[in-house]
Amino acid sequence: MRNRELHRVVHTMGTVFSCTVRAEPTPRLRRALDAAESLLHHVDEVFSPFRPDSAVTRLTHGRPVPEEWQPELRDIVTLCADAHRRTGGRFAAWHSGVFDPSGLVKGWAVERAALLLREAGAEHVCLNGGGDVQLYGGPWRVGITHPLRPGTCAAVVESPGGPLGIATSGPGERGCHIVDPRTGAPPSGGLASLTVTSPSLTEADMLATAAYCMGAEAREWLGSLPGVAAFAVLPDGQTWTTGNG
Repeated sequence: MRNRELHRVVHTMGTVFSCTVRAEPTPRLRRALDAAESLLHHVDEVFSPFRPDSAVTRLTHGRPVPEEWQPELRDIVTLCADAHRRTGGRFAAWHSGVFDPSGLVKGWAVERAALLLREAGAEHVCLNGGGDVQLYGGPWRVGITHPLRPGTCAAVVESPGGPLGIATSGPGERGCHIVDPRTGAPPSGGLASLTVTSPSLTEADMLATAAYCMGAEAREWLGSLPGVAAFAVLPDGQTWTTGNG
């Protein structure tokens, strides 16, 4: 099978994206890989809160957003507003006067890029963006990094056929970058890491961000959501799971 796989590694959004497509490496699929890579760079250009001319920075500072970016920006603003409502305010893209959709937009970008490959005829796709993964087809086995034991896996997610999105929130590779919108500070007394699965990575990414802020409340809340499963590592090394996806 290895001679019937395509691979691509992309450095953008401050992390590494890796893609594996199990398929005959046709010109159409190679073009789709190029398009997926371009999409990821484009999303960083438009939605990075660290770029002075990105759409989100312009929006925060009341500067005009280029017309060609406005439809995507409206989509993300709508998704963030819906996430804020559904999570009781635990997901908040607006805080301290700054618009930062990072808790949703990476998963959205990975899911869109993977869909480009599906539309080009790839049945088996694994696209990993800094630990957030969108799967199609299968079987696939994805290891979840242990937050307390670097270099080891805390769990393995198996997907016989997908689609499946896998998102993990926690300090991870960038340190604690998630802020509890109620306090404006990193969550306290919560989780070492939280992994959420859902058919859509956009959904899983948003839910993982919101639930990580909930700490001990996350288990019951996530367990009430249909089609969602979760795995958490506590600061003392204990774990819990909920849902069956």
